Amino acid sequence: MNIKIGKMSIDPNKIPIRDLVKDYADKGEDGVTGYGDNLDIRPIYQREFVYKDKQRNAVIETIFKGFPLNVLYWAVNKGGKYEVLDGQQRIISICQYVIGDFSINHQYFHNLTEEEQNAILDYELMVYFCKGDHRAKLDWFKTINIASEKLTDQELRNAVYSGPWVSDAKADFSRNGCRAYGLASKYVKGSPIRQEFLETAIDWISNGEIEEYMAMHQDDKNASPLWQHFEAVIGWVERIFPKDNYRKEMKGLPWGEFFAEHGQRMDLNAVDLEIQIAELMADEDVTKKSGIYFYVLAKDKKKAEKHLSIRAFSEGQKRTVLTQQGGKCKMCDKEISLDEAEGDHIDPWSEGGKTELDNCQVLCKPCNRRKSDA
Repeated sequence: MNIKIGKMSIDPNKIPIRDLVKDYADKGEDGVTGYGDNLDIRPIYQREFVYKDKQRNAVIETIFKGFPLNVLYWAVNKGGKYEVLDGQQRIISICQYVIGDFSINHQYFHNLTEEEQNAILDYELMVYFCKGDHRAKLDWFKTINIASEKLTDQELRNAVYSGPWVSDAKADFSRNGCRAYGLASKYVKGSPIRQEFLETAIDWISNGEIEEYMAMHQDDKNASPLWQHFEAVIGWVERIFPKDNYRKEMKGLPWGEFFAEHGQRMDLNAVDLEIQIAELMADEDVTKKSGIYFYVLAKDKKKAEKHLSIRAFSEGQKRTVLTQQGGKCKMCDKEISLDEAEGDHIDPWSEGGKTELDNCQVLCKPCNRRKSDA
């Protein structure tokens, strides 16, 4: 019986455990396979996660008792092979028990009688084979991604757009010690095995259109352009912000966006930029230090001030100044309460004005907005 849900086709099947464990192989970072080498139980782009002993044992005890396990979901990929969407930990627990990796109540699989072994091997798992276009598969993956250790967005994308391109990309971006980590661990947040480096790289080259880019290149034989662009971004960063001037605030910034917007500029000078950055880092009024890099690259410095989160006047400072002003707005002379008052720099921060009492005037909110927009 074939079930249609939107553009997703779901075909229920009963798979005996003896078929599931055939050719089971745990290849470490290269993934886990089974079902006659036709099932990616843990694809190479997913991180390793297995049940704790109590959860693992509960799966086997359920089978011992002949009780049904929850439905497993497998995606049907090109070439008629399958990939686990939901149920990875249950499948690994079953296979590990049958091959003798652990015991239940001090009994390994090989300690069981032949009748007991066959009862387990003949136990049928309910498996839904899922087919659909890329969008339908991605939506369905998100719907059934309900296990305790959920897949990241990029792991889901990798499953949907699996093919030679993803296989090649993961070699550079998705393994412990991969060359992307070696090159850019100071600039990119996250972990390669959680797919955050790969996600960042695709985001940079696609200007945020990750899924569209992956769909376009799914069947490419390699991901060399992705690596070349990633390398170009990091090379540009280290030219205009040399390694000797590295600061922790540089990690996780949108370097791909910066490169796209400023990579061809000839007016950026590493020495001048460092002088500006050092001054801003020492400025106590700049409360968001990572925003300094947005600011120094921006052509419109006034608009870019928002990235710095310039320190605001305190309630105490506003109360003092409002009292000195007779409870009135400095610009329109309207009487205002403290709740209606906003502290304003008399001399703007960009012109050297500090967030200090003698540089504070209190304005009503409309006047402060008009002054800021002027």
